[in-house]
Amino acid sequence: MDFLFILLQASESGENSWMSMLPLFLILVVFYFFFIRPQTKKNKEQRKFREALKKGDKVVTIGGLNGKVAEVKETTVVLDCGNNIKLTVEKSAIVMDNSEVGQKK
Repeated sequence: MDFLFILLQASESGENSWMSMLPLFLILVVFYFFFIRPQTKKNKEQRKFREALKKGDKVVTIGGLNGKVAEVKETTVVLDCGNNIKLTVEKSAIVMDNSEVGQKK
């Protein structure tokens, strides 16, 4: 009889341990869907955007500089900021396409 009682207690504590782990598992799932997944999606879109840069695109850098792409190199981009001012910036510093800004549709 004692052996049966011990087995019943062990099975109940096993179920309890799984039930106590459930909230932690749910928290991890929420973090994945609300924080990790959107961030990786955003990084992927930015990488595609930077790879698709071409001459003539109007862009904004992380520092807020606006310019037109004059030349695209492997890891850098030459921006024409007007008045014969050309800046060489890293592709990773380009954050936004400004081509449609100010144009009427």
